[in-house]
Amino acid sequence: MALIDTHLHLDAAEFDGDREAVIARAGAAGVTRLVLPAVLPANFDAVRDLARRLPGSVHAYGIHPLYVGRASETDIATLEARLADGDAAAVGEIGLDGYEAEPDPARQEWFFNEQLRLAKRFDLPVILHVRRAQDRVLKYLRRHGSHRGIAHAFNGSPQQARTFIDQGFKLGFGGAMTFSGSTRIRALAASLPLESIVLESDGPDIRPAWAQDVPNEPANVARFAQELAALRGITVEEVARATTANACEALGLAA
Repeated sequence: MALIDTHLHLDAAEFDGDREAVIARAGAAGVTRLVLPAVLPANFDAVRDLARRLPGSVHAYGIHPLYVGRASETDIATLEARLADGDAAAVGEIGLDGYEAEPDPARQEWFFNEQLRLAKRFDLPVILHVRRAQDRVLKYLRRHGSHRGIAHAFNGSPQQARTFIDQGFKLGFGGAMTFSGSTRIRALAASLPLESIVLESDGPDIRPAWAQDVPNEPANVARFAQELAALRGITVEEVARATTANACEALGLAA
């Protein structure tokens, strides 16, 4: 069983003490391919270098909505130059966040708009941050004709989920799905078309129910596959085949 972790911040400081062990545990669990999105130009090199070391893994360049307060408008030119290199699988992590008060929505939207413009120019999928901003994100996707990528850590309504799917996006599920109290997320995971779902850790964040006091890591994706299989009443092998194929389709990866 081979699985893809479609969202992992492997360069995060939480992994500095045992990054090699984290990678080894992922491989032993069958999580053999990793997608490493950036959050600021300051970590573009780190995600690229990590992805190059890991066969089958890829990286994405982007400016995260919660970090646009640290970014300058000239960073869009930096991103454009990196995308022109042709080695990124996607533009991400980009999007909007309606949960935190800062950075302000207008600044988030300016950076999101500019990054969607670049994704269209370079014909790249996008890895989306959509926390409490699903409808606003959809507005910009329609405006730019964006029809490929992943809405990471999806936590919207069934109607919003269907709209993202109709727009051409896959939806990411992970640690939040493991809590019995996460009824909406678990219902979505159980009922959405299987061909619309991908698995992710979002490591070191969105820790699963069984490991709240340690950083989330890619090996947990194997247990997320088991959780998804149980919710849907299918085999974990079916989940692995489908979610891997979905990730490859969403990000243009080799099967």
